[in-house]
Amino acid sequence: MANRRNGTLYLGVTSDLAARTYQHRNGLIDGFTKDHDCKLLVWFEAYEDLQEARHRELRMKKWKRAWKIELIERDNPQCRDLFETLF
Repeated sequence: MANRRNGTLYLGVTSDLAARTYQHRNGLIDGFTKDHDCKLLVWFEAYEDLQEARHRELRMKKWKRAWKIELIERDNPQCRDLFETLF
């Protein structure tokens, strides 16, 4: 999740991406995304195994910001909101 291109980034894991994105977009969850207005789904990866997804999240949280932006821009150069692509 992001608030704009090259803006604040939020990284998390969920078992229901569409529902969780909806919650973030509508400010239904107090915390980081609400405080920083992170409403755009700009990148995601899908995993069959939740533990594998959590492991990936923990590794990525240690990444430099530039690496995360590079990953986003590789797949989504205009930083479009991908929420509608989930349906």
